[in-house]
Amino acid sequence: MKKTNALRMLDAHKINYETVSYEVDESDLSGAHILSYIPLAPEAVFKTLVLKGEKKGLMVVCIPALKEINLKKLASAVGDKKVEMLPLKQLLPTTGYIRGGCSPLGMKKHFPTYFDKSCLNHEKISVSAGVRGMQMIVKTEDLLKIADASCIDVTNDDK
Repeated sequence: MKKTNALRMLDAHKINYETVSYEVDESDLSGAHILSYIPLAPEAVFKTLVLKGEKKGLMVVCIPALKEINLKKLASAVGDKKVEMLPLKQLLPTTGYIRGGCSPLGMKKHFPTYFDKSCLNHEKISVSAGVRGMQMIVKTEDLLKIADASCIDVTNDDK
């Protein structure tokens, strides 16, 4: 198994985790196709987004893979007027990760990190291990602590 920066961070802090490998589907990097590989409820599988606030700058937000981010809710929660997704071409130079393999841990630099509050409904959640084709499953409280993350309500409400 390849050790990524995210996994090395967990190892350094002696945090237990498991990894799950999956087939990469280049036509679907949304995260939805990996749900069948992860032995958790679909709501416990999170994707990592990198956004830029007008005043607050860069931030990392993890939301359930099947949900959509609500930019207005996010801006309000972090005290900014407007937030937008980081342009794809800036993702790798900014974080060290590529789309579909972006982890909230082990980026080139630590950015303010937020998880959708629904993560608190799960003992363990899954996030990218830092490469396409691998997820890591970690106790939610351990992941929030090591990521120095806050929990906020940032997804669109179900209709």
